[in-house]
Amino acid sequence: MAFVWDNIYGVNLILCIIIVVMSYLAYKKAREYTPLYIGAAFGLFGISHLAILFGLRDSLGDVLVAVRLLAYIIVVFALYRIAFRK
Repeated sequence: MAFVWDNIYGVNLILCIIIVVMSYLAYKKAREYTPLYIGAAFGLFGISHLAILFGLRDSLGDVLVAVRLLAYIIVVFALYRIAFRK
C-alpha cells in the first residue's frame, strides 16, 4: 500500500471533511436530519477519496463504486427531503 498524493483527490477529501463538519453544525442548529444525510454522503465520498490516496483503487475497485453509489443515493434522498419538506 503506497500513499499516492493526487492534488485533486486531496482537495476533494478536504472538501468532504468540511462538508461533514458543516452538516453536523447545521444539524445542531436546526435539529433536522437532512444535513446529517448530506454529511453521511460526503463522509462516504471522503472514504473513497482516502482509499484512492492510499493506493487501494485497484484492490477495492468494486467496493469504491458501491460506496460512491450509496453516497449518490443518499444525496438524492437528502435533496428530495429538502425539495419536498413540509
